[in-house]
Amino acid sequence: MTTTLRTRQRFAKAGVLTGLVIGGLFAALPVLWMLSTSLKSNGEVFQNPPQLITESFSFDAYAEILGNGAQLRFFLNSYIVAFAVTVLTLLVAILAGYAFSRFTFPGQKTINAVIVSVQAVPPITLVIPYFGLVVALGLYNTYPGLILTHMVFTLPYAIIMITAYLNTLPKELDESVKVDGGTSWTALWRILVPISVPGLIAVGVYTFMISWNEYLFALTLTRTDDMRTVPIGIQLLMGQHSYEWNQMMAMSILGSIPVLVLFLLFQRRFIGGLTAGAVKA
Repeated sequence: MTTTLRTRQRFAKAGVLTGLVIGGLFAALPVLWMLSTSLKSNGEVFQNPPQLITESFSFDAYAEILGNGAQLRFFLNSYIVAFAVTVLTLLVAILAGYAFSRFTFPGQKTINAVIVSVQAVPPITLVIPYFGLVVALGLYNTYPGLILTHMVFTLPYAIIMITAYLNTLPKELDESVKVDGGTSWTALWRILVPISVPGLIAVGVYTFMISWNEYLFALTLTRTDDMRTVPIGIQLLMGQHSYEWNQMMAMSILGSIPVLVLFLLFQRRFIGGLTAGAVKA
C-alpha cells in the first residue's frame, strides 16, 4: 500500500514538473525568438530553414534604436507617463482605500459598485468619448491627457486592492493613534502606509506595467512623434513597403527591460502583497 502511494506521489510530481517545463518553454520561446530576431539583419529574419542564432549576429538594431534621438524620445515619454500614473494612482488609491476600509458614508456601496463595474468595461468602447473629452479640455497630445486617461483604468484595481489590504490590518492601530492624540491622517501616513508597503509595491508594479504597455489611448490621444510612447514607436517601424523587424524586436526587448527589472527587484513583496490583499477582500 505504501509503495503504491509513493509511486502515485512520484507520478504526480513528475506530471507537475512536466507541466511546468512545458509552460516555461511555451512562455520563454517567443521571448528567445524575439531576442534572436533583434540580433539578425533584416534579410536574415525570414531565412529558410530558420535559425535561432546565426553566424553573423550583431547589435546593429540596438545601436540604431539607441542612436536615434526620436526613438529615445519614445522611451522618455513612456517613463514620464508611467511613473506619473503610478505615483498619482497610489496617492489617490491610498486615500480612497482608507476611506472605504475605515469609514461608513452615504453612497459607499454605490461608489464601490461603480468602481468594480469600470473594470468590466472594454477600453475600446471608451475611445471616442475620451477623445472628445480630452480635446474639449485642451489636453490632446499632452502628458496630462495620457496620464489622466491611464488613471481611469489603473485606479479601480488599485482602490480594490488597497482597500482589501487595509481590511487585513486591525482597527486597533488607528484607535491607539487617536488615544495618543493623533488624527486619522496621522494614523494613515505614519502607521498604516508603512505597514502596507508590500501591498503598495504590488499595486505600484501592476500600475506601472499597465501604463507602460498601454497602446490604444496612447495612439488615439497623441498626434506628434514627440509625444508617442514605446508601443507606438514600435508600430512606427512598420513602413508602407517594408518592416524593420530586427529593430522592432530590439525596441520590444528594450521596452520589456523596465518592467522586468521592477518585477525582479520587488518580486517577493509583489507576490506577498497580492496574496495579502486577497485574504480579506
